[in-house]
Amino acid sequence: MHLFSAMFLLLMLSTIPSEALYPSPEEGWQIYSSAQDADGKCICTVVAPAQNMCNRDPRSRQLRQLMEKVQNITQSMEVLDLRTYRDLQYVRDTENLMKTVDGKLKTASENARSLNPKSFQELKDKVTQLLPLLPVLEQYKADARMILRLREEVRNLSLVLMAIQEEMGAYDYEELRQRVLLLETRLHSCMQKLGCGKLTGVSNPITVRASGSRFGSWMTDTMIPSSDNRVWSMDGYFKGRRVLEYRTMNDFMKGQNFVQHLLPHPWAGTGHVVYNGSLYYNKYQSNIIIKYHFRSRSILVQRSLSGAGYNNTFPYSWGGSSDIDLMADENGLWAVYTTIPNAGNIVISRLEPQSLEVLQTWDTGFPKRSAGESFMICGTLYVTNSHLAGAKIYFAYYTNTSTYEYTDIPFHNQYSHISMMDYNPRERVLFTWNNGHQVLYNVTLFQVIKTSED
Repeated sequence: MHLFSAMFLLLMLSTIPSEALYPSPEEGWQIYSSAQDADGKCICTVVAPAQNMCNRDPRSRQLRQLMEKVQNITQSMEVLDLRTYRDLQYVRDTENLMKTVDGKLKTASENARSLNPKSFQELKDKVTQLLPLLPVLEQYKADARMILRLREEVRNLSLVLMAIQEEMGAYDYEELRQRVLLLETRLHSCMQKLGCGKLTGVSNPITVRASGSRFGSWMTDTMIPSSDNRVWSMDGYFKGRRVLEYRTMNDFMKGQNFVQHLLPHPWAGTGHVVYNGSLYYNKYQSNIIIKYHFRSRSILVQRSLSGAGYNNTFPYSWGGSSDIDLMADENGLWAVYTTIPNAGNIVISRLEPQSLEVLQTWDTGFPKRSAGESFMICGTLYVTNSHLAGAKIYFAYYTNTSTYEYTDIPFHNQYSHISMMDYNPRERVLFTWNNGHQVLYNVTLFQVIKTSED
């Protein structure tokens, strides 16, 4: 039995759910597979489109322009119809008057003596009453010319539509659009199944909203089905208790359709996370982690994170009581913090979501006060070198091998002061709070997929 194995290298660009709201690359779905690395392995790049890709199609623009023209023609026809109806009513009202004038003129032409001064004056008065009919007739002429122009426009539109139909073949525009959306859904689903990978790039920032103070956090649930599009926002970094829950990302962008949760205990820092319907946060002036259930509006469990520093003992470089940073990724729930025995170096602990017990702990050896922010992707902690402008992701700790490396992954810190940066495995994006702005970043993951056959 001979075993064949193939190695495929995949660069995956994360996509955004339909509602919402996160911009994707400008291109359509494209898969590049011609490149090879130094070892001869295939390098395959998948580029995901925005959901409104069809709206950027040149034919889409043509169709929109045609629709606008049709709408203009329709409006013009309505004006013509209204004007014709009005003028026709006027002609009908003057019909008897025209018959009277016509009869008197015939009588005068047959018998000149019948046209005495009195009869002449009456005829003159009748003709005067008909004078307003002249502009009506002139309007008819103008309308006739407009109808000729509209007829020409309709003819041109028909020619353009026929050309587009020939170009598009047997499929109409809506069918093509639905085909693209279906393909996008299938490819997005495929990408989600591919699982974990190594971070190799971060997209340009996508500003979703500007709201709140300089510091804060916002998030979607990292675990629930994608059909649940709720967004939570927590303004400030200490003593806060008010959590705003928005129905959808679009509602969050507009600042509407939200409910308020008043936490029983205030929070510290901005390292909160929503995981499977519950909010996990650090209780103010303590190293206690609280699990607050949104639906029941109650605390399900709270537990002290043994030895963890708090109250600005071991914060990130920006301060803000950011001693304990809770986060979630494809591998579960995590706490990033430090202790005095660890000399202020970052400690990673994987938590049991129900009981908040520590399952396993790693000492990264990286000083937490030198970190701007950090986040977990696929069991790897990524650390930024600063919270200010010019920041980059330059340290990674791999919990699966208990090893680390220094990286050089730049990203644009658009508003120059990040106080929260967390990865969402469901959306495959980074959520950040940047100087009062809520910002997203798409991520690029590098993955090795092994396949084998007998």
